[in-house]
Amino acid sequence: MKDWSTKRYWLVGASDGLGAALAHRLSRAGAHVVVSARSEDKLKELVDALPNEGSYRSLDVSDDQSVREAYEAIGPVDGVVYLAGVYWPFSAQAWDAEQATAMVDINLTGLVRVMGAVVPDMVKRNQGHIMLTGSLTGFRGLPGSIGYTASKAGIMSLAECMYADLRKTGVQVQITNPGFIKTQLTDKNDFKMPFIMTPEEAAEEMFKQMNTDRFKVSFPRLFSLVFRGSQFLPDWLYYRIFS
Repeated sequence: MKDWSTKRYWLVGASDGLGAALAHRLSRAGAHVVVSARSEDKLKELVDALPNEGSYRSLDVSDDQSVREAYEAIGPVDGVVYLAGVYWPFSAQAWDAEQATAMVDINLTGLVRVMGAVVPDMVKRNQGHIMLTGSLTGFRGLPGSIGYTASKAGIMSLAECMYADLRKTGVQVQITNPGFIKTQLTDKNDFKMPFIMTPEEAAEEMFKQMNTDRFKVSFPRLFSLVFRGSQFLPDWLYYRIFS
């Protein structure tokens, strides 16, 4: 178990849902948590409810200047967790260009913007912890998931590239790939979601991983085997099953 009492972590996309739950979990462990999102009111409410000292800084991950100014104001941190994400379910037959672009821009390009602010400083100090949030959906293409699945697959690929570069340095890179989590995003789904977890349950899984050296963790474990195993199926069988 890490000594969290000396740590300062920046959680991006933490105004509610999984981000807020993880902020509480890290704060209970003793960390100083800095939370960021667009809604200043939600951030202030979250910080006021944390069991340990925390702070907040509003930002828009779709805006380069907003990200730069936020990191300049926050300063060097021991770790950063990227949780920002948007989601609208639709298929290629019902393509929504605005929503598809937003999912890629917030979920993936927003991550690239934040990493562009944080990583050079961590590399210079040869110290830091980066936790990215992928998804079980990112292992392979799925029906009705234009934009979201592509963005999560991009995050998972980016994490692997970063890990390949930084694994023998003082900068630790991790990625967690959760299944369905009960949030305002999954409330948009009109289908049964197997093994759906509460934000608190998912945050506990992430916290456990953050206390280890494991690069990649996918959960719930049984459900994740379906997605991880699908990578080994031939196309003709995979699409017959998953479509």
